Amino acid sequence: MSEKEFLRMIQDNQGIIHKICRIYRDSSEDREDLFQEVIFQLWRSYTSFSGGSKSSTWLYRVALNTAMASFRKNKPSVTSAEYLPDVQFEDINNERNERQEELLACILSTLPKVSYATRGGHHGINTPNLLIGSDLDKKNKQIKRHP
Repeated sequence: MSEKEFLRMIQDNQGIIHKICRIYRDSSEDREDLFQEVIFQLWRSYTSFSGGSKSSTWLYRVALNTAMASFRKNKPSVTSAEYLPDVQFEDINNERNERQEELLACILSTLPKVSYATRGGHHGINTPNLLIGSDLDKKNKQIKRHP
C-alpha cells in the first residue's frame, strides 16, 4: 500500500475513526488525541496489512484496539459524593403510577362503548366475555378512585 493509498483510505474511512473516538472519549480534546493515536497506529501497521479483508475492516479493528488499549491505560477516575441525596422511592413510584393511571383513563375515555356481549367475540377470542367485562370494570373503578 502506497502513501497515497493510505491517505485515501484514511480520508474515506475517517467517519469510522471519529465514531470510535466519540464512544471511548468524552471531551473533544481527548477525542482529538485518540484520533491522532489511531492514525499513528494505522501508519505503523499499514505495511503489515495483507489485504485478506477489506481495508475498512482492518482500519476499524486497528482503531477499536487502539481505543480499547488507550481506555485501559487511562481509565477515567470516578469520584463519589460525600453523601447521597435522600430519595424517596415510594414517592417516585406513586407519581409514576398516578401518571400511568391518568394515561389509562385518557385512553379508555377515547374507546367506544361496547356491550359486554360483543367484546372479544368478533375477534375470535375464546376468553369468556364475563372475564373481559370484569377486568374493564376493575380498571374503571381504580380510575374513579384516583381523580
